Amino acid sequence: MSGAHAVFDPLHLQAAMLDVMAATHAPPALIAQRQQQRLLRLLEAAQAAPLYRERMTAGQRPRTADLRRMPHVTRRELMARFEEWVTDPLLRLDELRDFTADASRAGEPWLGRYVVWESSGTSGQPGIFVQDAQAMAVYDALEAVRHRAPTRSARGWMSAFNPLEMFGSPERPAMVTATGGHFASIVSFERLRRVNPWLGAGSRSFSLQQPVDELVAALNQFQPTLLATYPTAAALLADEAEAGRLRIRPRCVMLGGEFLSKAVRERLKRVFDASVRGSYGASEFLPIAWECAHGHLHVNEDWVLLEPVDEKHRPVPPGQQSHSVLLTNLANLAQPLIRYDLGDQVTVSGQRCACGSALPVIELRGRADDVLRVPSTRKGQTVSLLPLALCTVIEEECGVFDFQLRQQGPQTLVLRVPLRGADADAAIARCREALQRFAQMQGAAPIEVRGEPGCDVPRGRSGKAFRVAM
Repeated sequence: MSGAHAVFDPLHLQAAMLDVMAATHAPPALIAQRQQQRLLRLLEAAQAAPLYRERMTAGQRPRTADLRRMPHVTRRELMARFEEWVTDPLLRLDELRDFTADASRAGEPWLGRYVVWESSGTSGQPGIFVQDAQAMAVYDALEAVRHRAPTRSARGWMSAFNPLEMFGSPERPAMVTATGGHFASIVSFERLRRVNPWLGAGSRSFSLQQPVDELVAALNQFQPTLLATYPTAAALLADEAEAGRLRIRPRCVMLGGEFLSKAVRERLKRVFDASVRGSYGASEFLPIAWECAHGHLHVNEDWVLLEPVDEKHRPVPPGQQSHSVLLTNLANLAQPLIRYDLGDQVTVSGQRCACGSALPVIELRGRADDVLRVPSTRKGQTVSLLPLALCTVIEEECGVFDFQLRQQGPQTLVLRVPLRGADADAAIARCREALQRFAQMQGAAPIEVRGEPGCDVPRGRSGKAFRVAM
């Protein structure tokens, strides 16, 4: 294994990159063949997990790769039976929770051979996900070959993150994200910094939770050429750039994790004079879809299967928006995900893209939480509170995962939780203190946080909670 203290197998990465390059513009029949081979391998491996073994009837064992007869699974169900879900008995939930409780260990290998990250708990139930070196090689290859920005040269922007490029890169990548936990984005970023020591000086991560003034000053000092973040965070940085406070000139802005509207995309192009690329990923499978030069999202269907379904989990045809989507991860054999209810709404195009790739095109309706604006301590000004940062405060500092935070008046936030009684009172008190402290750090005037216990958290059309709203 190369790379100090990192889960990395250069031989698997090289093989995965060659395979991904070959499949990117392969005919549909060849992609389908790869799917079937990998699905059979996954079903074989999943028999080591008691949870899946009991779900597989004799006709569903690896002699066939027909998934439609297998029941779907949910995150809540899998987390409740974690030790019966994973295929390695050394993976213990209590130990992994202790590990992820220490944010300073993000990117550090677990048991010397696993990458571990946690989900943000959007669905009301946080998850813990583990990947071995072979699964990470697939993720790295998909990111390096397909999810990349337009380039000045043949190297590609992901050469800066590509573990095979061991002698540095002229790029200066910056990731602006939630850094207070073992989230997939920061864990992946820190892992690649471990794999390639030359990235240490040439790339940096920046916390969304620090005051905006500090974030702007840090980015001005670093001067990134590539900026990776969330659409709402990018929109905030565009505000700072238009005001003349943020003075960076990234040549590309890479976005994911939230819904990217056409209006935000066009504004970022104009303000930063940069190309903008979106992506679709999840903790369950990091690079689900990549955006081609024609602006279409292509599913990495050679390594991940998506089944758009209606409210009764029946398949929906191309051109029809799904109620949810079932995900099957063909790369991760340590923690099988087979027909996993992801909760997102997608529409499969059914048409070939002009870019030439046979990989299916989808339209995604993702989370589109609001940015809350409250009065600043500076008279006549406002402070923007980003939804991802607010969610991180409530989840990581307060341990509350099912909630909605709504703005009610200039300086009043209302926190709605389904909890009742003493548990609700304690949770609201923790969140009130943490949110007021966070807003003060951002330079906001004092805010009021009211609690509404016993409330069902509203769900958006995507099926996920609409957690931060005006």
